[in-house]
Amino acid sequence: MTQRIVERAGTLLPGEPGYDEARQALHAGLDPHPALIVQARSAAEVRSAVLAARELGVPLAVQATGHGTHVPADGCVLLKTTEMDQVEIDPRRGVATVGPGARWGQVVDAARPYGLAPLAGSSRDVGVTGYTLGGGLGWLGRLHGFASDSVVSAEVVTADGDLVTASRDSHPELFWALRGGGGNFGVVTRLEFRLYPVSSVWAGIVEFPAERKADLLERYLDYARSAPDHVSTALMLTPESAAVKVMAAGDPSSLAPLGVLDGLREMAFAEAAMGGTPARHLALFDRLGDLDVWLAAGEQARVEIRHWGGALSATGPDTGPIGHRDTTFSVIVDTALPGLPRGGTFLNFLADTSRTSEAYTASDYARLAEVKRAYDPGQLFSVGHAIR
Repeated sequence: MTQRIVERAGTLLPGEPGYDEARQALHAGLDPHPALIVQARSAAEVRSAVLAARELGVPLAVQATGHGTHVPADGCVLLKTTEMDQVEIDPRRGVATVGPGARWGQVVDAARPYGLAPLAGSSRDVGVTGYTLGGGLGWLGRLHGFASDSVVSAEVVTADGDLVTASRDSHPELFWALRGGGGNFGVVTRLEFRLYPVSSVWAGIVEFPAERKADLLERYLDYARSAPDHVSTALMLTPESAAVKVMAAGDPSSLAPLGVLDGLREMAFAEAAMGGTPARHLALFDRLGDLDVWLAAGEQARVEIRHWGGALSATGPDTGPIGHRDTTFSVIVDTALPGLPRGGTFLNFLADTSRTSEAYTASDYARLAEVKRAYDPGQLFSVGHAIR
């Protein structure tokens, strides 16, 4: 089997032309050396890569864009799904169907002509599937929830090489686990998820002078107590200035107390570029505690305080295994500063894979472990945020 895989186009062994370029991860600190790279273009080639990894007795790592890669795929079969980037929009049903290599920018652009929007994140370049399997916190999240909760179905190649469709009616436990449990349970070869009728938003990044930081932080926290669900915001603190990021999928007038209305404009959802902050430190809190800690951090690094709540807090049959749903704020710091408070965590932003269990409630993690034993008892999918 392995020899047949190697002989196919799209596979690379160490030392072959193209191997060094294909093995590179997005994060410069990683220097992976996989045993074999498979550049898949179909579900059949994904299945062949899974079976090759089983025959070799090594784990299989999956990479589309590499944004979620935190552990080098040393000695593994590295499956690259970048070329499987199909995007289809069904405007009647209000759903998108995508391949595992699709990026959010493709979906946003494809949905735009129909007045629809996905629950995309801050960057158009991030891969849809990895983002969604890890939960997916987007700028429409307070209104519509996590991206994972909008998944309708997923086509998956399991560790046994079976091609199955997971939905509420078929493989329901696998379907539940995929919506927040990460890439632990198989390789998703097709993902179907709901879109939402959002044609335009009020958005912008409004800057303030550095001397306004303390006052702005107080006003931001006060505003968050009564912010309507259709408004998503984040407060940025840097050594040079402060800023408020805003996206309102409706009337922005409630933002008047923050003094940002003049800096917003109405635009298509596809045009709202919100940007992100590298998560060298991430913590989730119900209350931020000593505000001086975050103000001091903002004198040395970029700090992004983001308001959660709204539909992100919802639980029910449409929700997957995402812990800390009841959190109020996330804090991201782009530099690993000493002494920062440690709160809850969220899988999409968790670089320390030894803390994977902390992204879930104890009961959800136990249930995820049961699904893992059922679908991947041999830990074939164990690179990165592994459930054990």
